[in-house]
Amino acid sequence: MRIGILSVQGDIYENKTATKSALKEMDKHGEVVQAKTTEEIKKVDALIIPGGESTTIGRLCQENGSFDVIKQRIDSGMPVLGICAGLVLLSSTVSDRITGKTEQPLLGALDVSLERNSFGRQIRSFEADISLGAIGIPRFNGVFIRAPSISKAGDVEVLAKLGEKIVAVKKDKIMATAFHPELAGDLSIHKHFIESI
Repeated sequence: MRIGILSVQGDIYENKTATKSALKEMDKHGEVVQAKTTEEIKKVDALIIPGGESTTIGRLCQENGSFDVIKQRIDSGMPVLGICAGLVLLSSTVSDRITGKTEQPLLGALDVSLERNSFGRQIRSFEADISLGAIGIPRFNGVFIRAPSISKAGDVEVLAKLGEKIVAVKKDKIMATAFHPELAGDLSIHKHFIESI
């Protein structure tokens, strides 16, 4: 099992560490690698798109040619975990609560409309207990940093809400969260993702 962390921008190290720890705790053999180029992305069995700045990640992937490869791999069934900016990139439609319509590259892998900065800017970052009972995680400490939320969900399974806002979804082998599981000190979501590979 070869799990790639998309490594163009964002919290790459934290996801690499969390994934390695999850594999070790599960007593599963696997390799966790940084994946940035088209060739590196072609060689992974699964991909984590980490939190960061979604417009920057999308544009850098377009510039190095990996954006289309990621899309092709997702379309062919590669498991993907999108975190915060990763959720943004996986969405079909995106607007920003502060600035309105965005012109950014999107993979369109999830039939959702998303609002960036849904809870406010960086200064409004917070932690909150949420439940992902549908995947056997009844309580999880969600770390929300400039977090998006899903305003409209189409053909996806809603995994978690915070109040009325959708903050985690799943579709086939794609899972995405508005919060940062790699910062929670809880490996449950990374373990669930590994089980899906």
